[in-house]
Amino acid sequence: MGAFDEREEGFEKRFAVEEALNFKARARRAKLLGLWAAELAGKSGADAEAHAKALVAAQVEKSDDETLFAALRADLDRAGVKISDHRIRRKMEETLATARAEIAAGR
Repeated sequence: MGAFDEREEGFEKRFAVEEALNFKARARRAKLLGLWAAELAGKSGADAEAHAKALVAAQVEKSDDETLFAALRADLDRAGVKISDHRIRRKMEETLATARAEIAAGR
């Protein structure tokens, strides 16, 4: 195997690892957002955990940010929580950063 092939293989492996970490971070973000939304809606305990798990399942099924935002917006609207789109999107960014930091720290 030549140097170019080895380098290409290294890039492919790094890409695969980064994609796996990105998937984990997005799933963790969905859980954190689910717990946050549940708290805003007045849910706690098992109800909050169930809410978070449902959001994670939806995120895994279709993993784009707009689908996640729409699910959060709908959940909060159904619960009668008055919150701006900007605040939801900001929370999405914050929780993604938190999730990535937790994964990098090995948690």
